[in-house]
Amino acid sequence: MFAAGAAFAADELKSGLPVGEQVPAFNVRDITGPSKGKTLCYRCQYGARPVVTVFTRELNDTVKDLVKKIDAKVGENKDKKMAAFVVVLTEDPDAVEPKIEALAKDSKISSTPLTIIEGAAGPENYKLSKDAEVTVMMWVESEVKVNQSFAKGKLDKKAVDSLVAETKKILN
Repeated sequence: MFAAGAAFAADELKSGLPVGEQVPAFNVRDITGPSKGKTLCYRCQYGARPVVTVFTRELNDTVKDLVKKIDAKVGENKDKKMAAFVVVLTEDPDAVEPKIEALAKDSKISSTPLTIIEGAAGPENYKLSKDAEVTVMMWVESEVKVNQSFAKGKLDKKAVDSLVAETKKILN
């Protein structure tokens, strides 16, 4: 009963594209990935692959834990061509960039590019709620299979573990 309540709480906040919708292209500035310093479209580069995208306004400990666990999951599923990227939503990219670099280094993030998109609203077509601190979308063949969003302070350890388990929906 509690798990259903937790899922319901996450569903109350609508942010991002609904399940079943196609993901449009958008550009980010790569801070730690293979295209560091360049602006590019990871959505485009990853094509039909299974992808996890974490949109976040904060880099708190719980978000760091989520990124670390998703990165490990990507590493474990290279044979399935799983990919992920993190998009930090910010009005001040220059101030956030050193924090992103520190996260990648301290958490040993190796398979998941950490990126910035200028503007707290994020990519316009993605309908990210201003009330969502974190929105996680997972897709395969550019179709959303999972979308969960969390208001400030609502992403906790149970939610992180649940999100990591949800990756199975894009790996089958």
